[in-house]
Amino acid sequence: LLPTSLTLRPAAAAHRNLRALFSHLPSPTFSASQQPPPPESLLLPRRVSEPKYIDSTIFTRTPNKIYSNCQHSMLTHCKKHNNNNTMMTPTTKKQLRLTYTCLSTLCLLRNYNCASAFLSPTSLLQSPPRANIIINNIIHNPSSSRRNTFQLSSTTEESSSSIINESYVAPPEEIERRRNLAIISHPDSGKTTMTEKLLLYGGALQQAGAVRMKGEQRATQSDFMEMEKQRGISISSTVMSFEYGKLHVNILDTPGHQDFSEDTYRALAAADNAVMLLDAAKGLEPQTRKLFEVCRMRKLPLFTFVNKMDRPALSPYEIMDQIEQEFGLETYPILWPIGDGDRFKGVLDRMNDVVHLFDRGDRKSKAEVEVVPMSDLATLEERINDEELFEKLKEDQELLGELISPLDMERVMAGEQSPLFFGSAMTNFGVQLFLDKFCDMGTKPNGRLANIQEEVKGKKAKEKASANNNDDDEADELISPGHEEFSGFVFKTQANLDPKHRDRLAYIRIVSGSFQKGMKVGHSRSKPGKKYNLAQAQTLFGSDRESVEVAYPGDVIGINNPGNFAIGDTLFTGNEKIAFPGIPSFSPEKFAYIRNPNPSSYKSFQKGIEQLLAEGAVQALRQRNDEGGGPLILAAVGQLQFEVVQARLKSEYKVDSDMEAIGYTLARWADGGWDAVDKADAAGKLFGIMIVQDRWGRPVLLFRNDWKAASVAEDEKYLELKPWSKPPMFE
Repeated sequence: LLPTSLTLRPAAAAHRNLRALFSHLPSPTFSASQQPPPPESLLLPRRVSEPKYIDSTIFTRTPNKIYSNCQHSMLTHCKKHNNNNTMMTPTTKKQLRLTYTCLSTLCLLRNYNCASAFLSPTSLLQSPPRANIIINNIIHNPSSSRRNTFQLSSTTEESSSSIINESYVAPPEEIERRRNLAIISHPDSGKTTMTEKLLLYGGALQQAGAVRMKGEQRATQSDFMEMEKQRGISISSTVMSFEYGKLHVNILDTPGHQDFSEDTYRALAAADNAVMLLDAAKGLEPQTRKLFEVCRMRKLPLFTFVNKMDRPALSPYEIMDQIEQEFGLETYPILWPIGDGDRFKGVLDRMNDVVHLFDRGDRKSKAEVEVVPMSDLATLEERINDEELFEKLKEDQELLGELISPLDMERVMAGEQSPLFFGSAMTNFGVQLFLDKFCDMGTKPNGRLANIQEEVKGKKAKEKASANNNDDDEADELISPGHEEFSGFVFKTQANLDPKHRDRLAYIRIVSGSFQKGMKVGHSRSKPGKKYNLAQAQTLFGSDRESVEVAYPGDVIGINNPGNFAIGDTLFTGNEKIAFPGIPSFSPEKFAYIRNPNPSSYKSFQKGIEQLLAEGAVQALRQRNDEGGGPLILAAVGQLQFEVVQARLKSEYKVDSDMEAIGYTLARWADGGWDAVDKADAAGKLFGIMIVQDRWGRPVLLFRNDWKAASVAEDEKYLELKPWSKPPMFE
């Protein structure tokens, strides 16, 4: 029976392939003993009210007669059951083409000495792409196809499914050439400028943009939202990919402002390497300290780039001392500065013992560089043209060689030692050198720990889910990039990248296997057996997108989000259900009711709120047992998040909104559950505390001050209060 859910694209492709194949294969001849057995019952589309069986003798005919046979049968039934109307609707024509494609494939397999490669018509009709794969194999190797290359069985789906699943393994050479990098720092340390210059030297841009545009300067590629352009800050993390030499590099530019730190945490979950950007004049700053702890928790290899050396700066030794004393992190200088401010001449590459001298030129294009070996002291002294800087350079080289421990890449990968670079992103000093060193030293994509369950359906699924309920949050199996199945997780969603089309995109970090356009994947929070067709995916470059056919571990791709994919969800192939640990939400500090002042814009308001909440722009809380009819409480880390939500509702959805602040300052999730909350409430322990629920229906307590939260956590330990929460792995 032809499923009405089939799409035209795979059928049309198979149809074209069949035409190409029939053009160079001779028509078969048959004897009575060679007639293939009639297929199992095969029906015309459900549109026909009285099903008509296809005559099994169709398989004895030449392929050129199949289409006319299908068309005649379809027209006959259209005339009989539609008041003599023989005009076929587009839907009917689509069904006709599907019928023709699948029957032609069966005919092809059986007529060309492939009778042993019997395919179940039902299974073939359920998966038209399988027909494409078989036909492509025959086209490219027709001789072996006639020798029964296809060992398919009519009683099992195992062999037929292996045709389309065996290619999910990612080629080792593609895994080896992937590098990704997240850039973190305190606000105004130059993250976005650094990103632009990496793109410039990576060949992805012809002209670098400026965060604060002046005159003819172009906007930055990563700050594409209108509010980002107006305020000169990054509000949302962005992904940019480019080819550099033999490597494929993915860069994640993150917001520096503390109000958007959750977006930064999510981007770090997708990264394998991180670069900590420091302002040379300020050294370590508060937000840098917070983000460093996240990198340490995730055990990311950390590279340190001291930016803005073209301005008056702290001593390089003082910056090294700050990092070691506050973080307990040993640094190894690779690029050492020669001067600072107006006297900044270039850098010493300690790995190769050469000096790179830069000429100040156009900030939007690549800097002019002169390379002088450290051994050529006469030329160096002449080019530096500053006796004090020249003598200090010689002294620093000798001092660093004697006092600094050697570079140990094992310690770097473990997060115990950090390669240290100095330069200026604004004037392009040292940026390309950093990119070259990172490509040599950065780690390739790593595996991730995951929870793996057998995917079962029906009553067994419920029994297994209840049996494993206590273990759902334990990720104890490593999924390596070379795993035989595809897997990846959603770390970000974004709405209205193209405001004209109201699109929604889910950013997927591929962990294992290879993505292939049109593949079907399972979803960690969907019912067992539920599959999603990834018909289209894009590589990302800020707000720009380009369609991609295949992607590998370490890549970040964007897929159309029908509304089912949320941050932290896992997509996978195979018979085992995979779930990577969810990305945690941290305690908000600002709370406000949001209301729609204009009832006529109810639908637009609800759509805007729903999509912004799905992005994680803010968190949503509701009163207990509120399924959506009551007042909505927005929870944020900082006030600026509320302003962004209101600005985006106005600019992207054309609706106004009113905010009413609530006098609470922090939230705690009660892992003890609703029974524990009810017990504490009945005993009068939660007086002055607001009890709400998060999007998963879990209890959340809102406190007015830290003292009250600490007191309740100490006295009522059964509540199991936590300042963060993770989404459930499975549902």
